[in-house]
Amino acid sequence: MSQEKHSHDHAAGGGMLAALHAFLRLESAGGIILVATMLLALVAVNSPLAMLYQGLLDARVIIGFGPLVIDKAFLLWINDGLMAVFFLLVALEIKREVLEGELSTPQQIALPAFAAVGGMAVPALLYAGFTWHDPLALRGWAIPSATDIAFSLGVLSLLGRRVPLSLRIFLTALAIIDDLGAILIIAFFYSHDLSVAALGGGGAAVAVLILFNRYRVVRLAPYLLVGAVLWVCLLKSGIHATIAGVVVGLCIPLRGAGAPLHRLEHGLHPWVAYGILPLFAFANSGLSFAGMNVAALVDPVFLGIAVGLFVGKQVGVFGLSWLAIRLRLGAMPTGATWRQMYGVCILTGIGFTMSLFIGGLAFPDGNAMVETKLGVIAGSVASALTGWALLASAPGKDNQA
Repeated sequence: MSQEKHSHDHAAGGGMLAALHAFLRLESAGGIILVATMLLALVAVNSPLAMLYQGLLDARVIIGFGPLVIDKAFLLWINDGLMAVFFLLVALEIKREVLEGELSTPQQIALPAFAAVGGMAVPALLYAGFTWHDPLALRGWAIPSATDIAFSLGVLSLLGRRVPLSLRIFLTALAIIDDLGAILIIAFFYSHDLSVAALGGGGAAVAVLILFNRYRVVRLAPYLLVGAVLWVCLLKSGIHATIAGVVVGLCIPLRGAGAPLHRLEHGLHPWVAYGILPLFAFANSGLSFAGMNVAALVDPVFLGIAVGLFVGKQVGVFGLSWLAIRLRLGAMPTGATWRQMYGVCILTGIGFTMSLFIGGLAFPDGNAMVETKLGVIAGSVASALTGWALLASAPGKDNQA
């Protein structure tokens, strides 16, 4: 009996590892595509294609259902609409990890949770230190607090087996908690001009979603249909519409006939990794170098973001990780050295998509967006190159005396 149980547990563990490997491979490939689309946007905006690029982003897209008409530029459909699907996927991942994955026990969640708190707090404080004298610039305090899971895992994948799987799991868990923090920041700090009527409609939609979950509705269509209604309500309410994706994701059942959460998560992964995030990167990372001078490199917004991502992230993540391990509040990832741990902490400074997204919310009128994009790209690239170099030159634990 015990042998059968052992075999079953081993098979279950092997299945979870296989699923994690598949997830990491997908996210890594998506990270490489993100780099390509970022470079494509930079080339487009600094070439004769610049007017075509801007014209595409400014093109009006109108969708109407009877008296309801939504008229937005293509760029805003990407940032408000498609990114809601991205946040839906993030919510599904968070729920799965909390209920049955790498965040399902206090011991598992402790280290990445401490690391994520440090990785959000220290960059925000550094940014505030550079911009405290300018209330408008200070609105961007959350920009360097984000970690791009696709980019960071993409860089980590280039190192192959030189990095222990435990560190990949640590980085994934940290980035997921980081995303949860970003969701809360967006909901509480970047909502404005609230509409009571639209909020009432949104509240009703949320109540219906909770009832679906309560009565174990396992078909996905009702959740997605009510989720679309919630998205429209939030779009009109002043709360950022992407929060609709989070609510829908948290309401979809993990268990039940056909495993609805797993089914939707696996269905969305390729669309998000290979479609939505690259399109977002292409639309938001176009940075014109025409007329750029040294003044941009000493601008407080640029310095706050670049230093926050490159210095603040590694100091905050590593500092609180070290403290948690020393105080026995968390355990060192299996098979990892402190040098490897520090290298992964540097990679958390790759903010890119999430940082650009929060930047668009912080500066909706376009002011300071040049400095924001420049800071995000500089901080993310510096973190990627430095983290990769440190990990590539770090001996494994087995090679150390």
